[in-house]
Amino acid sequence: MNLSGKNILVPGGSGMIGRELINLLLTKNCKSITVVSMDDNVDLPEGVKYVKSDLRYFQNCIDICEGIDVVFSLIGIKGSPKMMLEQPADFLVPGLQFNTNMMEAAMRANVGWYLYTSSVGVYETAGVEVLREDDVWKTFVSKNDWHGGWAKRMGELQADAYAVQYKRNNISIVRPGNVYGRYDNFDSENAMVIPSLINKAVNSDDKTFSVWGDGRAQRDFIHACDVARGMIYVVENEVTEPINLGSGEAVSIKSIAEIIAKETGTEISWDISKPVGDSKRLFDMTKAKSYGFECEISIQEGIKDVISWYIENKSLSKNRYNSFKEKK
Repeated sequence: MNLSGKNILVPGGSGMIGRELINLLLTKNCKSITVVSMDDNVDLPEGVKYVKSDLRYFQNCIDICEGIDVVFSLIGIKGSPKMMLEQPADFLVPGLQFNTNMMEAAMRANVGWYLYTSSVGVYETAGVEVLREDDVWKTFVSKNDWHGGWAKRMGELQADAYAVQYKRNNISIVRPGNVYGRYDNFDSENAMVIPSLINKAVNSDDKTFSVWGDGRAQRDFIHACDVARGMIYVVENEVTEPINLGSGEAVSIKSIAEIIAKETGTEISWDISKPVGDSKRLFDMTKAKSYGFECEISIQEGIKDVISWYIENKSLSKNRYNSFKEKK
């Protein structure tokens, strides 16, 4: 799929991955780029249109898909293991609404290509050494991602249903690992591990920051810039099978905390009373590499970049729409 001259829609594009994706799309000579989210005061590059819209409602999805050639769907709910345990409905219900409505609206609008952003949460990780794309439907979802993971799986199943019934083989599916980057949610109460620890370390009054668990848990981290590159890569190459987007390297939370402590001049305080999620999540990157995709940003380089960005742009992170704090 050649993106030159195409009308591009990026639902959920005002966040961490979306910002990096937009920067890359601006180099592709697209006819138009439209971003849709629930954020206020969104400062996007010149030439990018912004629409504030709640995509839980089907008519809103129908409206924004009119005249669109390619959809990069980034909409979803992202939060810490604690939030997944305490507020599961906030992951499951809007996740199902977003996925179902956007994909159906795009198909009705006869969109030329659709990228669906799935998640590492679709995998069962207990007792699994490496997460391979073809193993997803052989197991259930991990209990630590039970509600959000099933919502993402249903999106993948919806794409498969269109392919079978309507012969619509124009959907790419990517499964990003533990993504971090600029414009992330840095709220220490509900953010993922890297932005949460950066927030704690940078804003610490006593030069110490607390880390949940003992640090032994391992994750496959990937910078948002690399995720954006992978998304464009699979669309341009019209890849229609699910693809993992990760580094293929298992990095411990202890290593992450130590990098952040070194870069911020702080000390680590371990809180072993708190939940830590699955012990290990590591992607098999064989399939992605067979298509020619590999990460370019190391974990050390990436964290250093995000810390510098956060220190200079703290106010921006406070303007993000937070579904966990939305009044019901």
